[in-house]
Amino acid sequence: MIDSITLRRVLPRVFRGSEHEPPVSHSEVWLRDELTFTRPGNYIVEAESGTGKSSLCAFLYGSRTDYDGEILFDGTPVSRFSIDWWCELRRSALAYLPQDMRLFPELTVRENIDVKNRLTGFCTETHIKEMLSRLELADRLDDRAGLLSIGQQQRVAIVRALCQPFDFLLVDEPVSHLDARNNAAVASLIAEEASSRSAAIIATSVGNKLTLSDFTLIRL
Repeated sequence: MIDSITLRRVLPRVFRGSEHEPPVSHSEVWLRDELTFTRPGNYIVEAESGTGKSSLCAFLYGSRTDYDGEILFDGTPVSRFSIDWWCELRRSALAYLPQDMRLFPELTVRENIDVKNRLTGFCTETHIKEMLSRLELADRLDDRAGLLSIGQQQRVAIVRALCQPFDFLLVDEPVSHLDARNNAAVASLIAEEASSRSAAIIATSVGNKLTLSDFTLIRL
């Protein structure tokens, strides 16, 4: 279980030498003495392209370590975590939807979701179908992911990300390919799923496109 994530003087190494220049000098994330995310809660990290929003998600998920500074989970530096510990966190406490979605195009919607759900056994088939129905994908279960539109793929990836227990849900531009109606449906679904687990959502967004309510806005 994770109750808090804290960043201390974190800076992507690619930004070294730019500490006093935009975007670093204006960031509410990079090089802050301390920034803490706690659960439950909704956080939107608003950013322009090239300011490090995908890097931030990858740092928090532990899939990249090319940064200066320190990230702590419940006060413990993540640099102390073993690979086995990271694997357990990703099964039980951290869910992540990367911007590139990472669906398997040759697999069906059902098979893509089952890849995650078989690892966790978290969602029943009924629950999965309910989530797909809410995102207007109930009739796409047996379609290959690679044949779906980008917006449909994004919604499939969102359902897959929700098929596990989590204390923090990291979503990198989750509605970048969605219209207003589907944006609202996605925001409602992830907010309800997070609330049911007393979890926190950390979402990156260009121009604050995600329609979450009661959120804390942080400018990257």
